[in-house]
Amino acid sequence: MNTNRSVVVLLLCIVAGLQASWADEWPQWRGPNRDGVWAETGIIDKFDAPRIKLKWRVPISSGYSGPTVADERVYVMDRVVDPKEMERVHCFDWQTGRTIWSHGYNCKYGDIGYRAGPRVSVLVEGGRAYSLGTAGRLFCLDAKSGAVLWDRDLKAEYNIRMPNWGIAASPVIEGDLLIVQIGGDNNACVCAFDKKSGHQRWKSLPDDASYSAPIVIDQAGRRVLVCLTGDRIVGLDPRSGRLDWEYPWPWKSWPIGIATPVVHENRLLISDAHNGSLLLRLSQESARVEKMWHRNKKNSPDGAALHCLNSTPFIDGQHIYGADSRGVLRCLRLETGEQAWEDKTAVPEGRFATIHLIHRGNRTWMFNERGELIISKLTPEGFQELSRAKLIEPTMEQFRRRDGVTWSHPAFAYRHVFARNDKELVCADLSAR
Repeated sequence: MNTNRSVVVLLLCIVAGLQASWADEWPQWRGPNRDGVWAETGIIDKFDAPRIKLKWRVPISSGYSGPTVADERVYVMDRVVDPKEMERVHCFDWQTGRTIWSHGYNCKYGDIGYRAGPRVSVLVEGGRAYSLGTAGRLFCLDAKSGAVLWDRDLKAEYNIRMPNWGIAASPVIEGDLLIVQIGGDNNACVCAFDKKSGHQRWKSLPDDASYSAPIVIDQAGRRVLVCLTGDRIVGLDPRSGRLDWEYPWPWKSWPIGIATPVVHENRLLISDAHNGSLLLRLSQESARVEKMWHRNKKNSPDGAALHCLNSTPFIDGQHIYGADSRGVLRCLRLETGEQAWEDKTAVPEGRFATIHLIHRGNRTWMFNERGELIISKLTPEGFQELSRAKLIEPTMEQFRRRDGVTWSHPAFAYRHVFARNDKELVCADLSAR
């Protein structure tokens, strides 16, 4: 009997492992390709109850860092203050939530605002897990064991001109380089490090840092690092840090850019809460850009313009879909920036109200700040809600208003969703049975 039970357990483990190997992972900020696209098939079309049944839940502390998933492990960062201020990197088994390892280190936030915890998602690549803390502590950890392979105190080394809300732009890997935006002195706004050794390979730009994660695109037959800094939009040679092109994007009041740049064919979309949305044409003949349109509340009829804050928009066909800084869903016409429609039902409208948009085939999955998952269709005709259910409760550390929020971006991998608040990390099965 015990032998039979052991065989059954072994078979279940093999099946689970095969399922994981067939399915997509979520190894970095906004998914495999850093674009908020979830490509897995075999996913439910609607929820069967008002509350989603959890596969597991584990306690963690506060933070904005969205979970990432790779090699059957889930990674997330948090912050504790008792008995002393520390940031932590956690690694859990994806199927059970069992803690595999945790790495903690002392970290004082000083005058940094919004003190709930780390902002950056852990990036997993090549058996290494890269974490970047709010005050600029960068670690390369063995993804399986948590052993420190190398680390750098970027605040001390580069005399970071700390943004109001700390370091928040998730690093990106290009070839053998790990590239970060930190806003350091002496032309160190953007820095590249050898991903295996941690040695600096280049630094670039005198700019202040924004909170927007850089992306790498193909343009005019070359790779280009696109970065929204605190001062401008730039295209850099990712191998050297050389400035290939720039477009001015001066801040108003203070740098507030959070949304990730969005590329679609030869279009580049930038949006922030102060400046509104800008569409640039990416030349495919040389490394340069030109403005197509810029829309904000002042130059749009009735103030109908997309000013993204925590939410990154996406482009589908000839339309842009996004949530503005009050949580209002908007659809813009790609070629003109004119608004096609707006909708206020996906999340209660309010200051900094947040909806994360995840594009999956002809559906858009949304995770709003009330901890709800929404399955929807976004078309030029409007927002169609197909199903909605509660995944996790809002908590107060991230934003002490509205009975709390869930601002962290979820991960979608192995046909499951992984989400966190300031108290726990949860996992739920979304596979169609």
